[in-house]
Amino acid sequence: MGTTFDCADASALARFWSGVVGEPVTYDADGVAMLGGSRPMLFQSVEGYNAPRWPDPAYPQQLHLDIEVPDLDAGEAAVLALGASRLPGGSAGFRVFADPAGHPFCLVH
Repeated sequence: MGTTFDCADASALARFWSGVVGEPVTYDADGVAMLGGSRPMLFQSVEGYNAPRWPDPAYPQQLHLDIEVPDLDAGEAAVLALGASRLPGGSAGFRVFADPAGHPFCLVH
């Protein structure tokens, strides 16, 4: 579905990346913004955001993938079989996981 960046200001970061990749901001409301195109980029405002300070491991990169699946139950079974772990959070339309290295990602329907 797209790549989602946590940040302090979704609108500002979306405008920045819009300029970098040349795609328009197609959504901007309620602390969430999105760039259009064949591979959308999403940005979500996070209260108390702690920015990464590459390469300082005390402030690691903060990014997760949203992966669209036709069936959340089947998608969950598949990623768990591959070694993912279910994380707290989610709703009827998405579920949160971590890859074997601990990087979070969501399955979205």
